Amino acid sequence: MARFDLNNLPEHEEDIDFSDIEERYQLSFEEGFDNIVVVDNIPLVDETKEEKLIQFLRKIFKNVGEIRENHFVMPKAVNEKGKLMSKGFMFIEFENGEQATLAVKLIDGFKMDKSHTLAVNRFTDVEKYSSVEEEFRAPPVEEFVEKEHLRSWLADEMGRDQMVVYRHNEVQVLWNMQKEAPHVAHNKPHWTETYVQWSPLGSYLTTFHAQGVALWGGESWKKIIRFVHPGVKLIDFSPNERYLVTWSNEPIVVPEEGYDGPFTAKDQDNQIAVWDVKSGTLFRTFPSLPTQAPTGRSAVSWPVFKWAPSERYFARVTPGQQISVYEAPSMGLLNKKSIKIEGIVDFEWAPISGTDKAGKVKDDMLAYWTPEVDNQPARVTLLNIPAQTIIRTKNLFNVNDCKLHWQNQGDFLCVKVDRHTKNKKVTYSNLEIFRVREKDIPVEVVEVKESILAFAWEPKGERFAVITTSDPNFTSATPGSTTLKTSASFYYLDKGKGKDTLQSFKVIKTLTGKSCNTIFWSPKGRNVVLATLRSQTVWDLEFYDLDFEPLESAAAKVPTRGEKDPSAYLQLLASGEHYGVTDIEWDPSGRFVATSASVWRHTMENGYQIWDFKGQMLYKETLEKFKQLVWRPRPKTLLSKEQIKNIRKNLREYSARFEEQDMESSSLVSSAERTRRRQLLEDWSQWRQMVEADLAQARARAGQQVQVANAEDEEAEEVDEWIEEVIDEKEEIVA
Repeated sequence: MARFDLNNLPEHEEDIDFSDIEERYQLSFEEGFDNIVVVDNIPLVDETKEEKLIQFLRKIFKNVGEIRENHFVMPKAVNEKGKLMSKGFMFIEFENGEQATLAVKLIDGFKMDKSHTLAVNRFTDVEKYSSVEEEFRAPPVEEFVEKEHLRSWLADEMGRDQMVVYRHNEVQVLWNMQKEAPHVAHNKPHWTETYVQWSPLGSYLTTFHAQGVALWGGESWKKIIRFVHPGVKLIDFSPNERYLVTWSNEPIVVPEEGYDGPFTAKDQDNQIAVWDVKSGTLFRTFPSLPTQAPTGRSAVSWPVFKWAPSERYFARVTPGQQISVYEAPSMGLLNKKSIKIEGIVDFEWAPISGTDKAGKVKDDMLAYWTPEVDNQPARVTLLNIPAQTIIRTKNLFNVNDCKLHWQNQGDFLCVKVDRHTKNKKVTYSNLEIFRVREKDIPVEVVEVKESILAFAWEPKGERFAVITTSDPNFTSATPGSTTLKTSASFYYLDKGKGKDTLQSFKVIKTLTGKSCNTIFWSPKGRNVVLATLRSQTVWDLEFYDLDFEPLESAAAKVPTRGEKDPSAYLQLLASGEHYGVTDIEWDPSGRFVATSASVWRHTMENGYQIWDFKGQMLYKETLEKFKQLVWRPRPKTLLSKEQIKNIRKNLREYSARFEEQDMESSSLVSSAERTRRRQLLEDWSQWRQMVEADLAQARARAGQQVQVANAEDEEAEEVDEWIEEVIDEKEEIVA
């Protein structure tokens, strides 16, 4: 404030500067009532019992937050008898609005006694609802906007499948065009930050971002919904796409003020979230239980939660202690407690629950195994859920490790057991196969006597394949450093002829001298690819058919279906190689196989190749910084078994249209080449017309007469054009 004396007074009072005085003696005024709650339905008491009631209420609200001093206000009034009594409600003022919100969430509905249940509301809500107009006014009817069908791609007239390709920063959804370059269905740069993932039935494409994940779908590929989970790295859908589980390596952090996200204080420090896919609602969060990796670092076994096929339950294992089974959508523990199982290592749900004779869905079932502890043998157990009754157990001895493999129809469970001899110097493997659909669930032991690298059931079948090795480098070799010598064996279920004949799994054929280490069955069964992955020198692909129909010329040498020689129908269709192959995946139809070399593994000739089920390479594309190719899954067919049977019976009638399309696509000149030639012809015609016009103008300027040829004088010229088409093609194998 400027100094002045009596001789230097301001001319007007408005000219005096009071800013320093106002700043020094400024009063702070509280604004808003967000931190105040109204508590109704409290007992009516007089002055003598008022303090006792307030102390009782303080105990109820003490865990919610800090109540301001002298802000426990209970209005009173004189009753008809002239006695001062409370009005049955009170006001409580907390330190902040978050505490008031928590009081409403936790205390509303609290029963003080049989006749008094507290009703807690925010003071601002009371004011808001008291100002509502008494006369009802119907809200305006929103115009219905039809959403795009999430399975529109299934209506493709050509029956094509889609795949997503991720390269550099660009994501493309492509139509598979067999021998031609795939057609782009949708293309979007910077669509995801890490990778993409389809939902199990193909309805959604998931993209990953720093703040969470987003689901896309429909014909125009619009964003359907997003889920806010910062730092999300992994996701898992329930089998029918109703629930989504997300995991982040970053614990959830909920700010104290100004936060408008889906998480609350009780979600603090959790890492796993379970969501409703359609509404985006957060059901619950869970803490992560990291396991110790061989390197000593913490590792996460994904998926942490495994879903039952009915989606009624999901569960996770706490190694060595228990299985925790949760109910959906309540997200609570089944029977409010975990299932204590000492030493438990792992478990797997049966893929299909099945139905009883009345058509009612059976209970879900899971299998788990426990290792040898002291004098107790290792054990595999089948458990019924929710009854938690043990259906079957099998004791195992001299066990190093077990892997549980369910057949996709739930008919069989194979336990791959890695064993050791008594001196623990030699390890080998064998298979314990549970025939789940049979009475008393018999268990068959298949002796292998070698170390098993890979095991895979034939989808919807009773056959399986194993890759074994006795290579001395097996125990010491690091992945990718040494290509092991392996053998591949195929097994089938021999049912015998008589009713009382004991069924057993027998070898169809063993292929020796191989280098393959992975098995990829067609989703339709029958065809299988044996491949060598994660190798630095070998990238072999072998295509096999287990139901190969011999040619008529060689039929006399091949046993008929009724004879016991299934090896006669095992045929190597083709062998190939994809340099640097890292991933292999069948399309849902079982007609095509995609092999790819991802930059996530190496930088050598990244790209992908499309093969047919016979092992013929149809299309190849080398892409710089190629990362990922994933086929779009298809939902289960809506056709009944009888309808499928009739279609197969009349397949020749239905296939006429498809044979016509195949004939067109297999012509000598592809459609792309025909289009290119047609364009060249049009360009040449336009150029010739332009040149003729320029020549005519030049002659006219030179005074030369332009002679126009008479059409009648021209000699007719016949042009014969030969078009070749392949009408029929037949291959014969010459022995």
